[in-house]
Formats: sequence, structure tokens, C-alpha cells
Amino acid sequence: MTDPVHVRTRDAGERRDRSYPPLPESLAVGVYDNHTHLEIADGDVALDYREQLDRASSVGVRGVVQVGTDVATSIWSAETAAIEPRMLAAVAIHPNEAPVLERAGTLDDALATIAELATRPRVRAIGETGLDFYRTADDGRAAQYASFEAHIQMAKDNDLALQIHDRDAHAEVIATLKRVGAPERTVFHCFSGDRELAEICTENGWHMSFAGTATFKNAANLRDALEVAPRSLLLIETDAPYLTPMPYRGRPNAPYLIPHTLRSIAETLGTDPSMLAAQISSNTEYVYGHWDDEPVVSPPHPYEDVPA
Repeated sequence: MTDPVHVRTRDAGERRDRSYPPLPESLAVGVYDNHTHLEIADGDVALDYREQLDRASSVGVRGVVQVGTDVATSIWSAETAAIEPRMLAAVAIHPNEAPVLERAGTLDDALATIAELATRPRVRAIGETGLDFYRTADDGRAAQYASFEAHIQMAKDNDLALQIHDRDAHAEVIATLKRVGAPERTVFHCFSGDRELAEICTENGWHMSFAGTATFKNAANLRDALEVAPRSLLLIETDAPYLTPMPYRGRPNAPYLIPHTLRSIAETLGTDPSMLAAQISSNTEYVYGHWDDEPVVSPPHPYEDVPA
């Protein structure tokens, strides 16, 4: 069994509070975190993924989709979801990884590994994949396009959802999806667009997943998008350990903090949090299936029998 392989790096001079926030008030109606990275150790005291899930369960988070970003984290995600009933997996090569692998001559091998992982039980999505023009220069874009298109095909071949990473590339992502054909269940992870992108997603039946950024004071674009997005296309996520919702922005994020984002979105929409949670939970199960559709291969306890 593969161990978690990433530790979140911080600047040497960083002095922010790195403790995990307290537990929020539990949701009356549960939801799912449809995008998280529990293999990334964070905080002054890193939490084991099982403690993360225990905390999430205690506040009404019914399950998570654990997302890979390279070969190692995709393997860990698939293997851990296979033994953890509160977890499903998404597997992919992150768009910023694609040019690095292409230069090393290993992109095709990495994609072949992802294609194999896509066939495993409890892997329900291909992601996160897409285009990121924020960190990748022009000379790396061809590799990103090739990787994105390969992932789209994997999702269609295996009837899996597609989780899209889209940064500074809205028009190019949309053009690619229309050119090659989007999978039936397509999700814009950590939706970062505005009303116009939300309208395009609505026209195409693409789901929009909102993270803790929706709680930020400067996120008027996201609130504008929420006003036009159909409730049937809304999902919610943490992208933990990143994008911690208010009032704990800057501290480590975790699935148990979903209630803050859910209640903030409900306030924006002028709706009851429980009604919104019920709708988002139904949407999530439509996209990924039910968490108990496939049994785990063994119980998640005792702790010494599973990944640290």
C-alpha cells in the first residue's frame, strides 16, 4: 500500500496560525466534499486521513472524493478509496504536471497508469485535469492540451465523471470540451468564473463546484455566478488543504469545514441551508454514484493495517 507522498510547503518566514480550526456546528442535512487532497500533510500537527474523515462525519459531511494530481497521489487515492467506505477516488495528471512529464519523456507512461487506475473499483472520476495558463508558459501548453484530451477520453471510455482544473483558461477549456465532446458528467472544480461562465455551464449541463473561495469578501464574481447557476448543477468542495473558508482563511482546510461554505452559499442564494444541502447531496450522487455502490475490500480499522 502506497503512503501519502506530499507535505504542503510553506515559506520559511510564514507566521500564520497553522492550527486546524474548531469543529463547526453540524449540518442538519449532510453533504459530500467532492474534491479534497487528504494525502497532503498540513497544519502544525498533520491529521491522519481517518481522523479527517471522522471529524467530517461528526459535522454532517457524508463522504469525500479524494483527488489525485500525479501518478503517486492517484495510486494512493485509488488504493485508499478501495478500503475506506467514506471515500471515492478521482485519478489524473494535473495540467501543470503534464509539461514536466513531457519534457522527461514520461507523459505517455503516466497517462497509461491513469488509464489503468480508472478501471478500479471506487474510482469514480478522472481529475483533476484541464488547462492552467497561470503557471505554465506557452511552450508547455501543447502538453497540457494533449493530456487534457487524453483524460477526457478516459472519462468517456469508463463512463466516469470529469473534474476540470481551469485557471486563466476559461475560453480554451470550453473550446476543448466542445471540440472533443465533454463527458456526460463534467464538473468545473473550484469554479472560478463569473456569471458568463456559469451561463455557459448551464447551457451545456456542466456542474459547478464551489469551494471556500465563495465565502471570501472579494468573490463578487462567484456570487454573481451562483445567482444564475441552476441548483441542480451545484456541487461543493474544500480543495483541502487549500482555500479555507471564512472566518478561518489562511489556516489549514479540511472536509469538516464544508458547513461554513454551505451556509455561506445558502445565504447568498437566500435559501435554507438544509434544503440546499439536500439538493447538493442529490447532485453529488448523480455525478459520482453512491458511496456504498461498491464495497470496500477490507474494513478501515485497525489503523495499523491501512496507510499512515
